[in-house]
Amino acid sequence: MSPASLFSSFFISLIGFALFRYGRKQERFIIILSGAALMVYPYFVDDWRVSVSVGVGILGLTYLAIRQGL
Repeated sequence: MSPASLFSSFFISLIGFALFRYGRKQERFIIILSGAALMVYPYFVDDWRVSVSVGVGILGLTYLAIRQGL
């Protein structure tokens, strides 16, 4: 693992943990689910570019789901 992939995995998991905690506090399932996904998927992705792309995709889908009222 390169330092870039370690840093990206840590940063993305940290964002996921914050979303998970926020979702539990607000009792919003979609935010809890996206936070859990952000915490788990970096374990399966080695390349930092792919990891960041997937993270941005998950955050984008979460944003769209919230805007739709889910």
